[in-house]
Amino acid sequence: MTRREMAMANFMKGYNCSQSVVLAFADMLPVNESDLLKMASSFGGGMGRLREVCGSVSGMFIVIGLLYGYDGPETGQVKAEHYKRVQELAHRFEEKHGSIVCRELLGLNVKREAPTPEARTKEYYKKRPCPEIIGDAAEILEEYIKECSF
Repeated sequence: MTRREMAMANFMKGYNCSQSVVLAFADMLPVNESDLLKMASSFGGGMGRLREVCGSVSGMFIVIGLLYGYDGPETGQVKAEHYKRVQELAHRFEEKHGSIVCRELLGLNVKREAPTPEARTKEYYKKRPCPEIIGDAAEILEEYIKECSF
């Protein structure tokens, strides 16, 4: 199973967008699966259903941070190089989807929604582009990791 397929399957199991992407890369990360899922749990629904940055994009950023991030109070080149990675991933996602903002990707005109997520029914999955978006994020991240040698 590809990482794209794993991420999409994770979403279909009920994980949020961010968790779905992060979990697809769990084997590469220096954090146990339970902690990864907790770490990504706040980013579903565009950050707690605020409909801001797409959870799958946040998931890419979590993975890239765990793989290549810095852990000191950096202010110079180390921080700039890491932010360059983040911006490159965002750019690749935007090229494919036109935005990294959840509400724009879903065609919503509300900025915030109630904190209670919708039930995951067949109708829910039919009207959501999320599985494909999540798959694209995982694919973009996997390609980026393969291309780059850090």
